[in-house]
Amino acid sequence: MQTNIIQAAWKNGAKRLLFLGSSCIYPKFAPQPMKEEHLLTGPLEPTNRPYALAKIAGIEMCWSYNRQYKTQFLAVMPTNLYGPGDNYHPQNSHVIPALLRKFHEGKLGNSPTVTVWGTGTPRREFMYSDDMADACVFLMGLEDEKFVPLLGQDRNDGLAPLVNIGVGEDLTIAELAGLVKKVTGYEGDIVYDTTKPDGTPRKLLDVSRLSALGWKPLTDLEPGLRLAYESFKDYETASNAARAEKLNSRG
Repeated sequence: MQTNIIQAAWKNGAKRLLFLGSSCIYPKFAPQPMKEEHLLTGPLEPTNRPYALAKIAGIEMCWSYNRQYKTQFLAVMPTNLYGPGDNYHPQNSHVIPALLRKFHEGKLGNSPTVTVWGTGTPRREFMYSDDMADACVFLMGLEDEKFVPLLGQDRNDGLAPLVNIGVGEDLTIAELAGLVKKVTGYEGDIVYDTTKPDGTPRKLLDVSRLSALGWKPLTDLEPGLRLAYESFKDYETASNAARAEKLNSRG
């Protein structure tokens, strides 16, 4: 998909293109915080490798088109995102929507404990989805004298056309779980299933390149979690109504 879109953008004379990647492109044990120049400096996290390699191929393609055709194709690497409209599936959702659902259901069911996967010690960075969108629009709206130097067309420093997007700070999964517990109003205890994998020990992005251009995120984590929780409750209400309507139609 990305290969066809990048080729079509060039073929049809698109002025600019924004390619979205993921922080999983960086090595599993990259120095922290992870800078754009850490790309391809070490082994990837094994469970992310197929996805990461696909994203790296897209970055390389954007870079090659910029050098060969003088296109303005920029890749941005967002940190972990959360917010309205997230995936709250009980088996395959990401950490924040999964925790919101677990603690919400624990509260409704008066469960004495809620189980969190892993040890709780890995550190993660989280950004509200609206802030991510705002950063993308900001970058695409930069004047040429600021945008073109990001692209790696004529530089000799070997840096890909790559910009990290994040908040510049992280917290442990245990700290996150405590915050989600507070936001949802759950009053039981948190237990950790240490038979589950922790994944990469830390994934904090260096966002100095973006900050130097004048952009900063607007949404702190706790207010963002409260907005996400309200969205989840709306999702639950709509899902329950749809199930009830389906049952009534069968009757």
